Amino acid sequence: MAGDKGNLTSMRSLGPMSRLALERPVPGGPPRILASAGTLEVRLATTSEEICRAQELRYCVFFQEGGAVADQAARLIGRDVCRFDRVCDHLIVVDNSVARLDGPPAVVGAYRLLRQEVAEVNYGFYSAREFQVGSLIARHPGRRFLELGRSCVARGYRSKRTIELLWRGIWGYASWHGVDAMFGCASFPGVDAKAHAMTMRFLHGEDEIDALWRVDALASHAVADGRSEEAQLAPREALRAMPPLIKGYWRLGAKFSRDAVVDRRFGTTDLFVVLPTEEIKLRYLAYFAPERESAPLAA
Repeated sequence: MAGDKGNLTSMRSLGPMSRLALERPVPGGPPRILASAGTLEVRLATTSEEICRAQELRYCVFFQEGGAVADQAARLIGRDVCRFDRVCDHLIVVDNSVARLDGPPAVVGAYRLLRQEVAEVNYGFYSAREFQVGSLIARHPGRRFLELGRSCVARGYRSKRTIELLWRGIWGYASWHGVDAMFGCASFPGVDAKAHAMTMRFLHGEDEIDALWRVDALASHAVADGRSEEAQLAPREALRAMPPLIKGYWRLGAKFSRDAVVDRRFGTTDLFVVLPTEEIKLRYLAYFAPERESAPLAA
């Protein structure tokens, strides 16, 4: 999900990431191409080169455009590199009508996917650095979770069409792996949580979130309370104030944390988002279902 930033580390080689990438998709796993629309297609990265191009896109969006502060290693290689990349699956959107100088199509969108069974034997979940993810997992011992992160879309492709295509890919991946709930961080721009207080209040509603799905921020982090004493925004006003990705989650029926964590290094205000798959709104599920995969996306 947007706002899932990470430690930037130098990598002398791709090492295990390259080996893992080349082994995907495994026999019996999800198909490599998950959905398409016109010249765009969403698929799993299967080579180290494709993962590198997703990292280049992330660097462009997060650091060159978004104003996050990159470390020396990231500036040198021009990529957003995080240790979690080694163990995650990488969902990419490519535009087959735009080729790079070396031939392959341009990567214009990306998501990083971390399944629970992979997280538990590696580094854990990335969003656990800000929120109490462990308590959420403990309350649902029979469910399978998927963490979404590092979402970004290239300038010129930031439309409903591309976001819906990404979600069709996520839905196909989650369905294949039997995922029961998805979660991650989503960000508002800027470090002034009060500037987004009314929108955050709209997102979590007048009532407290169901205790089964509530996730609070870690007490050790700079936490901002999203409560607002002002009147709640009307839906139209709230939608205008939401970043596109948060708007998409809201339309899918996601549950948002009341707490917000300020990430000053990346210049964002982060919310925790939970999306139980059985609660995805039916009118949006129609876009992601496999039988509709070749149908045009909604305008």
